Amino acid sequence: MANIIRMAEEHRECVLDMMRVFYTSPAVFTDGSEEIYKNDAEHCISDDPFVEGYVFEEDGSIVGYAMLAKSFSTEFGRRCIWIEDLYLLPQCRGKGIGSEFFRFVEEKYPDAILRLEVEEENASAVHTYKKNGFDVLPYMEMKKIL
Repeated sequence: MANIIRMAEEHRECVLDMMRVFYTSPAVFTDGSEEIYKNDAEHCISDDPFVEGYVFEEDGSIVGYAMLAKSFSTEFGRRCIWIEDLYLLPQCRGKGIGSEFFRFVEEKYPDAILRLEVEEENASAVHTYKKNGFDVLPYMEMKKIL
């Protein structure tokens, strides 16, 4: 299995390369930008208390990354951990790395609700998430960027 490592400066360029692929793929509804990618990586590498970044290492190579955002859900009355990004190189999908990461997050935050977004058309991701105990929420999410 892959090693799950806290994202650090030495991972920045590799993660940025993967983000460019991920955010231009059909798996993500909105396109990102270089500014967003760099900002996300910077916050994951820094001591930002609201976000954590991780990389997945296998045989000395980075094969994916994930980002978690932390909040509190008044709807569920507990901490909320948003799995913001979860990306694996295509050749590393289906090997259990995603499921391993979910177990890692569950052990680290046992009293939290885990949330994520997924495109309905991303059938393999939906299957993985359901296999790991995620249920579909029946409502719309809205946003306002300031």
